[in-house]
Amino acid sequence: MRVHVMDLKAGDFLRSDTFSSRGLHVLPKGSRLQLEEISKLIQHGVDYVDIEDGRQEAVVPTSRSSVIQTVTASFDTSIEGFESVYLEALTKGSFSQSVVDDILQPTLHALDKHKDVVTLLLLLDREDNYTYNHSLQVGMLSYYIASWLGYSKQECYEIGRAGYLIDIGNCRISPAILKKPGKLTPAEFEEVKLHTVYGNEIIRNSMDDPFTALVALQHHEREDGSGYPGNLTKADIHPYAQIAAVADTYSAMTTHRVYQSKQELISVLRELNSLSFGKLNGRHVQAFVQHLMPNFINKKVLLNTGDIGVIIMNNPLDVFRPLVQCDGKFLDLSRERQITIVEIYME
Repeated sequence: MRVHVMDLKAGDFLRSDTFSSRGLHVLPKGSRLQLEEISKLIQHGVDYVDIEDGRQEAVVPTSRSSVIQTVTASFDTSIEGFESVYLEALTKGSFSQSVVDDILQPTLHALDKHKDVVTLLLLLDREDNYTYNHSLQVGMLSYYIASWLGYSKQECYEIGRAGYLIDIGNCRISPAILKKPGKLTPAEFEEVKLHTVYGNEIIRNSMDDPFTALVALQHHEREDGSGYPGNLTKADIHPYAQIAAVADTYSAMTTHRVYQSKQELISVLRELNSLSFGKLNGRHVQAFVQHLMPNFINKKVLLNTGDIGVIIMNNPLDVFRPLVQCDGKFLDLSRERQITIVEIYME
């Protein structure tokens, strides 16, 4: 059966060897096609291929569905758990480390079974309880970034836990300021900045772990010295805090808040990438971008034209403007500059 490459589905088998228009052997006969192989065919300019008859509709594996259900349940538990930790810190000035570990360890361990970080972010796309959702997102993303950078399993957990707790100091900030829909006054912003100092103090009162407290203190520092509270430069910012800063920035920009609408995930990645030149650690940002972008392939998207499409592949020349299939047409957003992605859906 002869099929256009854009109509291929994961699980199809090639009936014959496939060559590019230049005669380059791309894939051998019998290859089982997944997204990686389909993308390879597209990159080599292959238009049509022969596949085995008897194609079946792709079915989402039960194991994947089960993993998502498990992760979602863990997310709910972690969000509820952080609320209790937050309230304990507010009333006592400290919290139980064992409670945090009991809440967080199952969630982070579940992440090892699920590599599609974009789907996880979409599962956490909730407009209620910003503080608790944000804390879990930062913990999750810090855990992933640490693993992509090659940290040990124990270090990844410690970094993820530090990310989970970076905003614990917000419990001492006036709710009226945290929930203010308009721009903060200079005095209000100065109060907000104190959440880093408060967080450092609360964590030091709760855990025998100076690194976690330091991450809470330093996660708003920037390499060029423009951050707070200490105006530190790159050499003085702890590596764990540099990781949490990347996770915190991305989560804050992609999450709905009373004074800010959430932004589309890929456009925020572009902004994050620009911050890697002087503000955020470039190596950490690049690890984040390189591992996150493949997760967008096969995701359904809403375009600013009102059309619904599917991301087919990432553009190697402009990674933030992918190739989108829409109504039987293929839109290269690196060329169609007037077309943008407005929203990304899980399915």
